Amino acid sequence: MKPFKRIASILLMVGLGGALPVAAQEVEELKSKYPGHEAVLLHASTQFRISLKDGEPYVESKESEQVMFLSSDAAAYLGRYGFTTSSFHEVTEYEAFTRTAENKKVKVTSFRTGDMQSGSVFYDDVKQTVFDFPAIGPGAIGVLNQKAIHKKAYLLSPQYFARSIPVINNELTISFPKDMSVKYVFKGLDTDKILFTQDKKGGEITYKFQAKDLAPLQKYPDAPGRSYYAPHVIFYIEKYKNDKGVDVTYLADTSALYKLNSSFVKEINKEVGPELKRLVDSLTRGINSKEEKARRIYQWVQGHIKYIAFENGMEGFIPRDANFVCSRRYGDCKDMSSILTMMLNTAGVPAYYTWIGTRDLPYSYRETPLPLVSNHMICTIQLKEGEFIFLDGTDPTCIFGIPSEGIQDKEAMIGMGPDQFRIVKVPSATGPVSIKTDSTFLQITDKGITGTIKQHVTGYFAMNTHGLLNYYNARDKEEYMKSRFSRGSNKFHLTGYEITDQSSKEYVTLTAKFDLQDYARKLGDEWYMNMNLLKHYEHEEIDYPKRKMPVKLDFRFIDRYVTVLTIPDGYQVSHLPKGRSFRNNAWGFALNYEQKGNAIILTQEFYNDHLMVEPSQFKEWNEVLERLFPQYKESISISKK
Repeated sequence: MKPFKRIASILLMVGLGGALPVAAQEVEELKSKYPGHEAVLLHASTQFRISLKDGEPYVESKESEQVMFLSSDAAAYLGRYGFTTSSFHEVTEYEAFTRTAENKKVKVTSFRTGDMQSGSVFYDDVKQTVFDFPAIGPGAIGVLNQKAIHKKAYLLSPQYFARSIPVINNELTISFPKDMSVKYVFKGLDTDKILFTQDKKGGEITYKFQAKDLAPLQKYPDAPGRSYYAPHVIFYIEKYKNDKGVDVTYLADTSALYKLNSSFVKEINKEVGPELKRLVDSLTRGINSKEEKARRIYQWVQGHIKYIAFENGMEGFIPRDANFVCSRRYGDCKDMSSILTMMLNTAGVPAYYTWIGTRDLPYSYRETPLPLVSNHMICTIQLKEGEFIFLDGTDPTCIFGIPSEGIQDKEAMIGMGPDQFRIVKVPSATGPVSIKTDSTFLQITDKGITGTIKQHVTGYFAMNTHGLLNYYNARDKEEYMKSRFSRGSNKFHLTGYEITDQSSKEYVTLTAKFDLQDYARKLGDEWYMNMNLLKHYEHEEIDYPKRKMPVKLDFRFIDRYVTVLTIPDGYQVSHLPKGRSFRNNAWGFALNYEQKGNAIILTQEFYNDHLMVEPSQFKEWNEVLERLFPQYKESISISKK
């Protein structure tokens, strides 16, 4: 008998409340098949039923999850479970219990419900209910059943099939009237493992999506959001026939989505208030250039409107009036979009509400014309025909004219009027925009080396540095500087630092002094030293070919490190490494040694022209490191003349 057939018998037993105990053999087979895992998802079933109520789509769902625990230690990792509910997705019924290996049903009696907030959201109406499965042991099965009403059919969540534990069976069914059109799109990796079937019975159509034997999702700190790699299906109502027999377009295309989005802003900013008008006039008085007006208004909003996220019900979609945002001096991304758009238009700068998805999401408007594509809102201005500048008010360090880091290369839906919009891809800054130049000047001493450092950063490097310097208190800033300037070995000692130029968001200049004992080695009349004080990308090989998910990079950049060693009087160069450069389609580096007068100069440069390293590039990424790492072992030597 194949293992899956035995597991299927367990599912039947749980679902029907059978009296047979779980055989220890089944548990051992699962432990053997998935070594190192404390539990498996035996079965998950989500059933959506879409109907019409008062001429509008009405959605209900039933969900069941059955988790088998494989060891007595499982309670420490997976005993706590939970679910969420909100004003849009209201859980109306729920129950949870444990079916022990001896087939005893032990109900959960204590459920704890409280606010669930993400790190970026100050307040929303999402509630989380958590509980602990009782009587957990090898072969025990935790069961959670729930029913829900989905009050906004355009906000249906995607169905994810893989989990952090192995999945034996996970299925989704969607039932809807035969005169309704429901579309679906597969996203993520391994979607070929999702089996789709369709059934027609009476006046109803049922889609079924089923995935079996899925390996657990691997976690990598440099991976993008799970929607890039976790296999899932997005489904939505394209159109339907209402109770009068009239065809109704729901979310058929981008025009339908824009109609929905624009409905959220139609009731705001109908007139500029006196306070906002005085503010705009004071910022733009005597200025004729639209670009300079936009720059000043943007910088004022960045510096004076504090970002605080609110997502309470429809507040997660409808911006607040610009006059209100101005008076209270804080708001979320939609409020920032509101006040920027209002102030700029008041100043005579064409500005538009803009919906956009951050880089956490892989979706596009044309493929999936749904609200889930955009989790962010900004303002877009047009100074010249066809040339847009994207202004994100939530980033106080963002440089005017450069898109904020999180929206690079993303599609933006720009509202040009009541029925007019454009979908434009936000550009990403090239490497020469974000350059880090780190210069180290070294002197050999009897105890090692001493030196000074100068760092000059531009672009996103500068934005991030400004943000950190503004955030840290004096003590944290000291620790940050030690970490930022550290090099050579753990004997690095920072003796002082200074922020020499922080006058512009476009760049930052930092300087530091340090000493490093026992770094340079003297043998007889000769000094030896490895000038690669910074060994970048060590231990950053990609786990190829095991890893399947892409690597997310923050931005395109050029890293340049220059190390200058002054040759002591009476000494001369006896060995100078050749250095090397290498570049492929993934990225590259260049290391160069040279002598200029009484100085030895090592220049290290690293080039990145990607925002994402795809699995097809992993081999090339590692090839660069294979050629780089041997260079870090090279040393220079100087000897007495």
